[in-house]
Amino acid sequence: LAALERQVFDFLGYQWAPILANFLHIIIVILGLFGTIQYRPRYIVVYAIWIAIWVTWNIFIICFYLEVGGLSKDSELLTFNISRHQSWWSENGPGCVRKEAAMSGLKGLDSHSYVSVIGCALEYRYIEVVHSSFQILVALVGFVYACYVVSVFTEEEDSFDFIGGFDPFPLYHVNEKPTNLLFKQTYL
Repeated sequence: LAALERQVFDFLGYQWAPILANFLHIIIVILGLFGTIQYRPRYIVVYAIWIAIWVTWNIFIICFYLEVGGLSKDSELLTFNISRHQSWWSENGPGCVRKEAAMSGLKGLDSHSYVSVIGCALEYRYIEVVHSSFQILVALVGFVYACYVVSVFTEEEDSFDFIGGFDPFPLYHVNEKPTNLLFKQTYL
């Protein structure tokens, strides 16, 4: 649900890199759930490996919005340099007032306007950081759960009784000795 919520807001902001990452994440989560339901530890291992990549992606997003290193939140990196869109939260955050002013002097751009945003209670980059931090927290819980489920499934595989193979007198036991050798005399 958290990934779907994040997908919606990334679609609203036309941020294509996060949209693709969220889409892959949703697919892998479904694969992990399928693996859990169908007792397929390999699918769960794929999910656990993806979670490591997902945590790395979210750390990158946190660094991107906090402008760590050479990253800039104003760059077009998350939109693949296709458009100048930013996070949806940049104009629609809590308490933000959006003001549009028509751009005069530019012909052919009648429908475009300059947008200024003032009065935000929380800057949009911190909202994105909280989103990514929450994704990391959920991913870490999912990783621990995935490791536990894989260990339980592999433990069950080691102790599974294939057609009475470990029982001393199984239901479908084929006698390898003649029946007279199975019955010992009980008198002295």
